[in-house]
Amino acid sequence: MSDALEATPYDALLLLSFGGPEGPDDVVPFLENVTRGRGIPKERLKEVGQHYFLFGGVSPINDQNRALLDALRKDFAEHGLDLPVYWGNRNWAPYLTDTLREMVADGRRRILVLATSAYASYSGCRQYRENLADSLAALEAEGLELPKVDKLRHYFNHPGFLDPMIDGVLASLADLPDDVRAGAHIAFTTHSIPTASADTSGPAETHGEGGAYVEEHLDVAELIADAVRERTGTDHPWRLVYQSRSGAPHIPWLEPDICDHLEALHGAGVPAVVMAPIGFVSDHMEVLYDLDTEATAKAAELGLPVRRSATVGDDPRFAAAIRELVLERAAAESGREITPCALGALGASHDLCPVGCCPARAPRPAAAGADSPYA
Repeated sequence: MSDALEATPYDALLLLSFGGPEGPDDVVPFLENVTRGRGIPKERLKEVGQHYFLFGGVSPINDQNRALLDALRKDFAEHGLDLPVYWGNRNWAPYLTDTLREMVADGRRRILVLATSAYASYSGCRQYRENLADSLAALEAEGLELPKVDKLRHYFNHPGFLDPMIDGVLASLADLPDDVRAGAHIAFTTHSIPTASADTSGPAETHGEGGAYVEEHLDVAELIADAVRERTGTDHPWRLVYQSRSGAPHIPWLEPDICDHLEALHGAGVPAVVMAPIGFVSDHMEVLYDLDTEATAKAAELGLPVRRSATVGDDPRFAAAIRELVLERAAAESGREITPCALGALGASHDLCPVGCCPARAPRPAAAGADSPYA
């Protein structure tokens, strides 16, 4: 793609993320945004917010997004890609609607969206598209000219996303004591979601037990485990496990939980574990608390050596992957032949989310898909 550093028809990239509080006074209002419409009492939100208060009320996700913004702008500039990059959040400043309003004022009319979620699921894809539709509806109500908005495909199996995680697992294995390294187990972790949501993730034809959400994570885990074996000569056992469960206890969610898994491994005589958070783009609160704090404390209680490998974050290879995805989508939109870059058994994901993809329990408009009201 080195001869095609042209993003036409797109004139901007929007980094769309979850958002997080930036001080103690932000925690409860942030959680109110996240849980709006669910009727959760403020006192309960204060209890949930204790994870944030342990870290001064500050989520690391905003600074991590700022670092990714810098990495993207640096990569684009170094490769001659003239494409401005904006940032908007679903649940905290800078809010998505405000950022889209700014982009319209700047004359942006064809916008590509990079969501900080690599996999198919309602919460990881369609909910972002619903938020885009909500923001476009707000701008329409203000009488503004609406831009056309497209979303970059899922990038879970792009080498620029995989390679930093492979290096992270290798570094964690190397950091283990010599006498336990060879027998170390790799626990690939991702956010647990309700099994009903997992089963309906991805296009309708892929719906089934675990849906695309589980299938894509398993593909990534296998790719990383294979790469580790090739580089070290050791075939480390592994399993996909889950973390960060929330919600009513009677609703089934994906299991096993990472802490339960650590207990089971210890009981089976496993000498050490590497926790590899493949479901997360950066070291935000779910990583800092659920793995670095809670799971690490459980391992210490068990006397089980653990290491936690790095997420992708602002790795230059990830920034380069986003550039390639932008150019790939621009070429496809311009009618040029393009071979998408993807590893593993699943191939490149769809550019346009089809009807029935990752459905919501209550149907809502979603932009940047085949069922978008803003085509």
